[in-house]
Formats: sequence, C-alpha cells, structure tokens
Amino acid sequence: MHQSVLLNEVLNYLNLSPGKKIIDCTFGWGGHSLEILKRVQPNGQVLGIERDQEVFKKQKEEEGLILKQGNFSDLKKISKDFNPVDGILLDLGLSSWQIDQSQRGFSFLKDEPLIMRTGPEGITAWEIVNGWTESQLRRIILDYGEEKYAGRIAKLIYKKRRKEKIKTTYQLIDIIKEAVPISYQRKKIHFATKTFQALRIAVNDELGNLEKVLPQALEILKKDGRLVVISFHSLEDRIVKNFFRQQNQEKKLKILTKKPVSPTLEEIKINSRSRSAKLRVIQKI
Repeated sequence: MHQSVLLNEVLNYLNLSPGKKIIDCTFGWGGHSLEILKRVQPNGQVLGIERDQEVFKKQKEEEGLILKQGNFSDLKKISKDFNPVDGILLDLGLSSWQIDQSQRGFSFLKDEPLIMRTGPEGITAWEIVNGWTESQLRRIILDYGEEKYAGRIAKLIYKKRRKEKIKTTYQLIDIIKEAVPISYQRKKIHFATKTFQALRIAVNDELGNLEKVLPQALEILKKDGRLVVISFHSLEDRIVKNFFRQQNQEKKLKILTKKPVSPTLEEIKINSRSRSAKLRVIQKI
C-alpha cells in the first residue's frame, strides 16, 4: 500500500480552501490528490498528472478531479485549459507499487529485468548497462549516484558484459558487490543503492525534467499561489533550492521554508521510505 509522504505538511503548506484549483504533477495512486480534493470542495478542482501508463489506467476521475497522462516536464501544455492555479505539488519519489510490484528493476531486493522506466518511452537500464561506454557509466554513477566507487563499478560492468549481457538486477548487484570493498557492503545503506539511483535518474532524465518543470510551475501559478516540492536525494533538492533562491533574488517569489521540512520520527517509523524526503515551499509574488 502506497503511503503519501509528508501528507499533513503538504495539505498545510498548500493553504487549501473551497474553490481553489490545484495541480498534482505526480498523481500516482492519488494519496495527496484525494485529500487535497476534499479540502477544495465545493467548486474546487484538482488536476492530476501521471506519467506511468500502467498506474494511469487504474485511476478513475471523480467530481472535481481531472486526470491527464503525461510527463510533468510538459506541465504548461498539459494544463493549458486548467491554469492559472492556486497551488502545485511536485512529489518526486517513486510509488511503492513501482518499486515493489512493477517488475521493472527499481528494487535490488528482487531479481527483475533492468528496465527502470517510469514512463512508456525512452531507453532502459539494460541499454545503458550493456551499451554505454565505461567512461559514460562511470560519469553517471559518480554524478547521479554520488558513488565513490563509480570507477571500479563501471570498469567491472564493462568487463563482465563482454562475456555475457547483464540482463537482471541480481546480475548487476553481484557485479557491484564484487567491485566494492567488503566494509562498504556492510554499511547501513545497501551497497547497490547509489548505482541503482544513478541508472534510474539517467533512464528517466529526472534532473532534466525537474529543471524544465520549475519555471513552468511558477509561470502558471496565480499571485500568492504556492508550489510545494518533495525531493528524495541531494541532486533534486539542490536544483529546487537553487531555483527558489534565484527567483527569490529576482523578487518573483517568497520562500516559505528557510530549511527543508523533513518527516517526523513517527512518519519514518510507519513509512521508512519517507526518511530521505525534503519539502520546500514558495509563494508567488
């Protein structure tokens, strides 16, 4: 069951009231959106955007809820008949369903094909692992995963794939395990976490999409409208923080969270995947 991260904080910071129009750029299973919808009724509306076709097909519209399938990097185009809006939510995390049940290789706890796509199109992790050069692999593992053993991992991937194509998550994990020291394997965070993160970011162009959507979100907000962003790793959070600072200096917005808001210990106990979440909020001037 997917649990919406920082739900109460999202509801509070969006400053909801009846009649408002809100966009949830990552609808998923509707956890945030349906709670938002309750608070903007009567006469309010929520536009939910979902990239994953499998997830989108399972969702149903209801009164006040409009659903669109697409990539939030096309926010302005997707919402052209809906904006301007009072609030926008960007929850950049994967859903528990995608990790646990999509069978696309997001988790290193199951042996699955190396796909890692959140949308219907684009390259797969298999293509990157088996087709990119050693230097390209090292760069994305270092830049997107911030993995200190990126060079060793990329070198061994390149070596192993010359003998046999790397098709599954377990094959890749075995290679990473061989490439890193035993002491690294015993750390609290799984030794494959950063490499898997890097591949997922590269497959889905996550950082590029984030950089595209932020200025669009600011543009379609009404005056005093709010943008709430939940990120899950430092690369995303850095992009959000720098964009907010720059626009704040240009007097286009007011930053409402001087420091990012993190989940409470109680929430982390209930949903361990929320532990790395950081929430930042701005209000358009």
